[in-house]
Amino acid sequence: MTSPCNVLMLYPLFAADSFWSFGESCKLIGVRRPAAPLGLITVAAMLPGSWTVRLIDCNTAELSDDDLAWADIVFTGGMLPQQADTLRLIELCLARGTPVVVGGPDPTSSPHIYDRADFQVLGEAESVIDDFVAAWESGARSGVFTAPKFQADVTKTPVPRFDLLRAEDYLYLGVQYSRGCPFTCEFCDIIELYGRVPRTKTTPQMLTELDAIYAMGYRGHLDFVDDNFIGNKKSLRLFLPVLADWQRAHDYPFEFSTEASVNLADDPELLDMMAAANFFGVFVGIESPDPATLVAMRKKQNTRRNIAESIHKIYGAGMLVTAGFIVGFDTEKVAMADAMIDFIEDAAIPVCMVGLLYALPNTQLTRRLAREGRLHENHDVASTTSGDQCTGGINFDPARPLRDILLDYRQVLARIYDPAVYAGRIDRLMTMLDRSRQRQELPEGDIRAKVRALETVHRVTSAIPEAHAPFWKTFLTCAKRDSSSARIAVAMIAAYAHLGPFARRVVEAIDARLAALDEPVPGSTAAGHHVAHAPH
Repeated sequence: MTSPCNVLMLYPLFAADSFWSFGESCKLIGVRRPAAPLGLITVAAMLPGSWTVRLIDCNTAELSDDDLAWADIVFTGGMLPQQADTLRLIELCLARGTPVVVGGPDPTSSPHIYDRADFQVLGEAESVIDDFVAAWESGARSGVFTAPKFQADVTKTPVPRFDLLRAEDYLYLGVQYSRGCPFTCEFCDIIELYGRVPRTKTTPQMLTELDAIYAMGYRGHLDFVDDNFIGNKKSLRLFLPVLADWQRAHDYPFEFSTEASVNLADDPELLDMMAAANFFGVFVGIESPDPATLVAMRKKQNTRRNIAESIHKIYGAGMLVTAGFIVGFDTEKVAMADAMIDFIEDAAIPVCMVGLLYALPNTQLTRRLAREGRLHENHDVASTTSGDQCTGGINFDPARPLRDILLDYRQVLARIYDPAVYAGRIDRLMTMLDRSRQRQELPEGDIRAKVRALETVHRVTSAIPEAHAPFWKTFLTCAKRDSSSARIAVAMIAAYAHLGPFARRVVEAIDARLAALDEPVPGSTAAGHHVAHAPH
């Protein structure tokens, strides 16, 4: 038997202005944040039943003194863009004398940064949370609990405490089917955190989670947060037909999105299965259109196909693609910016996350750069740039001149988020997107059903006048096709309410970095020859 305990779970603030914040877009839809804190509510489900748990997402609600006074212990932690606020919350708890536990991806990768916390629970919680609970029950008030790598049995992971969420605060909720990725991308920390052998939950386990979300009345967008949804195709082929049957039996209450490697396009059967289960969107890590760069970053899986054609195949299965790109690899060519812009246009991907290369803690890239003496050991992306690699990347001495990298990056962002260019990609996407196999209308209760198309387009184009003509033209063209096309166009236009201004702010920040490169080093008579020592 465990003693009663009041647990306050605090989800730290994300950087206020990052690619993924979508603040203005959320306002248009009437929510506070895109995604709910799945990690914390999963840990909450692992705690003893005698413990009372409260959750405060600091991104959506205020933390009060009464909340902290109620708590016997505080759990917090998260990702790199949350580092600064996690540290703030730790100090807040320490000042009140409330024990604080920290965990999550960033503390696991950089535990030394969080050594002020009373407890560290590092790695996958399933393997180590019982040890923490036993220590707490025995009277311990500090300690480090490190899970063995890649050994958590996700088939025993309990149903997350979805009841702790205010679902109306979020654009979508998340579920997790698998952990890990079979590939070896040099810059990625996923394989360091979760391994290269994807572990999957059982089909009954996933249906139980869906039943729980359905029973609480939620309807709409669910995101499979897996790092690579198709990492274990054998298990996935068994799961997807059952998922489609569940959806059909419940009149399609959910519309799914996920993240997958681009080789999804090589498997028509898998695409059909996802379409039948009502998947509507996939995030794909493309990184670079240059084969030599893909080989150098150990992302060879992207070199075995025409990537633009692969994206079009995913569109043909009725699923949108959002994509990630990175600027700053050693092997990039002089014409890199033009090549990336041309690719994004050819593939017709409206929403592209383009960032500067950042050597994350505990990755192959970071270890290589450290061996080569190129890593900026003291560079702290969380404190200097709010954890946003769009403005704070290149935390190493690059092979290409830093000025060239920044100019290329600036050119890509300025071009792809020009309103007319962005609208053009929506137009071309809609000619390729076959939504005939997915449910066309939103279920009753989906928060997105409250979005008024004309009002949304009007609000976006009023705030961004240069978008007025191209966005109205695109919306009207899509509206003439069918209601599903119109809804997708409105969603993309709503996304631009964040993406357009954000891209312009990043361009301004890059201009400031470029200006800093021209500032002469004290004691130097020449400007610009100190690139390796300029502020990064």
